[in-house]
Amino acid sequence: MKRNSVCLVVMTFILSLGSSAMAADDVLAWQDLSAAQQEILRPYVDDWSSISAERQSRLVEGAQRWSEMQPADRAAAQTRFQTWRNLDDVQRTDIRRRYQEFQRLPASERARIRSNFDHFRSLPADRRQQLRDRYRRMTPEQRQRTRDRLRDRSRATRPNSARDRRPGH
Repeated sequence: MKRNSVCLVVMTFILSLGSSAMAADDVLAWQDLSAAQQEILRPYVDDWSSISAERQSRLVEGAQRWSEMQPADRAAAQTRFQTWRNLDDVQRTDIRRRYQEFQRLPASERARIRSNFDHFRSLPADRRQQLRDRYRRMTPEQRQRTRDRLRDRSRATRPNSARDRRPGH
């Protein structure tokens, strides 16, 4: 059971990593892995030589991150991965699509969204629930206006915002 949990968490890291530090031609021999990496990646020992170099690299990076995590962080990662596994294919596809859209946003826009999310998470639980309930009751048009208003408010508080609001800009 423990090995299955470790495998699941490692797979989570594989999904979350967007690039590989290893070149496609640099296959890594199982013997070159540290003892800790071998322990975490044990479910892959029989297939290791047939795994692509890119995937090997992602697995090794995930194993490294896993080994550096605190127990509470590991438990949280396992919970997140279990939640992911419980989603249906449509939900996973939608999440991947939204993540890709987020990645295509300018860095400043991603930072704004993260900041707003951090602010939301800092609110008391009852206030967060009130906001969720209010948002769910909105029509799609009301939701879009709310998102636009929040985006505009965020832009107004950034430096250079006066320049952004000048006519013709």
